[in-house]
Amino acid sequence: MVKRRKYIRKKQMAVLDDLFNGEFDEQTVLSKHNVTRGVFSKWLSNERFAEEFSRRVAWAYWQSEALIARYSMVAAAKLVQLTDSDKPETARRACLDIISLPRQEAQKNSISVKAESNTGKRTRQLSPEVAGRLLAALAESKKTAAAGDRGA
Repeated sequence: MVKRRKYIRKKQMAVLDDLFNGEFDEQTVLSKHNVTRGVFSKWLSNERFAEEFSRRVAWAYWQSEALIARYSMVAAAKLVQLTDSDKPETARRACLDIISLPRQEAQKNSISVKAESNTGKRTRQLSPEVAGRLLAALAESKKTAAAGDRGA
């Protein structure tokens, strides 16, 4: 009967630490610790090692989501500022990005067709051409309003 190890060895922990905390790629970490790809593959098939690896992957994703959430207000404010850009293409793209944000968030949060059918409403996406024409019309009306303000 083979006795299963209930812990991760120091060398395995050191490899995981370097993979997730260091600035090195996988091959560099394995070489640094003198671990072959075959040994690393065996480690990944070990339940304890795989659990620790998965836990660290989940933690890394959580950290990146937290970082993105932290800076989302700054990014949104910068996008709004870009709508007043002197360059029409930059302003148009910023507007399109702002318009698409709610749709991206809905997809991220897995709002399904089932939820749409419960409300009885379906949303229709604007084509880039239609959105561009709408934005151009809005920009033109903004220019006209600004010119009217100067003339008054």
